[in-house]
Amino acid sequence: MPLFMDTHTIKGATADAVAGAHKKDLATQGKHGVRYLKYWLDDQTGRVHCLVEAPDKDAAVRVHREAHGLLADEIHEVKEYS
Repeated sequence: MPLFMDTHTIKGATADAVAGAHKKDLATQGKHGVRYLKYWLDDQTGRVHCLVEAPDKDAAVRVHREAHGLLADEIHEVKEYS
């Protein structure tokens, strides 16, 4: 399944708030055929990055939209080479 990395910029983002949004993604992802794997927060800039397995970009977007409404500024397909 393709991997995607999305980026959000959320002013005032906190670790607790991002963890809560991630839990909502996990609760919603199954019905869209998506699996959110990891997320990262830079609390100095409010940038959040999410790594997700999804059939396509739109499926990943649907999960965020339904789960909490925090849509990504960018989303890119990535490949792991490590």
